[in-house]
Formats: sequence, C-alpha cells, structure tokens
Amino acid sequence: MADNCSGLQGFLLFHSFGGGTGSGFASLLMERLSVDYSKKCKLEFAVYPAPQVATAVVEPYNAVLTTHTTLEHTDCAFMVDNEALFDICRNAWTWSAHPTRT
Repeated sequence: MADNCSGLQGFLLFHSFGGGTGSGFASLLMERLSVDYSKKCKLEFAVYPAPQVATAVVEPYNAVLTTHTTLEHTDCAFMVDNEALFDICRNAWTWSAHPTRT
C-alpha cells in the first residue's frame, strides 16, 4: 500500500505497551518499517500501562521490552498512561455511567 503512494511522508503508529498485539506486533512492524523505509518519518502514539489499572501481571515486563525495541525505530513518541486516559474520561465527559477499570 505504501509503495503505491506518490508522496509518502511517513507513518503514524498507534499502539499499547502493555502486551498482546499492541506491543509485540507494533515492535515488529516498526523494525520492518525502519528497514524498508529508513528515510521516512515514524511517529508513535503509545498507551503506557499504569500499575493502578493493570489487567495483567506481565504488563510492566512487556512495557520494558517494547520500549527497548521501539526506542531505536521511532523519530518521535507521544505517550500517555492508562490511568490518565481513565481520568480524562471520568473528569471531562459527563456520562451517566463512568468507565470501569477492567
């Protein structure tokens, strides 16, 4: 798909650091993009796990491994943590039911 673009500027990647597809596949994808499109910009938007809202005991380990892998393959990273996102939802939006942390 990228090869068909006439004016490709770069890539935006949205993923999580806590585990699963968001951390493992994103790391692999960023490595491949660095090899295949080394001169193109790669911007990363990542959700970092917070201990208060962790759903798996291995989230900190996944986050460390993903951070190590993606550090050398991104040009700029924008990071937010899970707890901050929950707080934004709870405080900024007026919903009748607040989001749950599951």
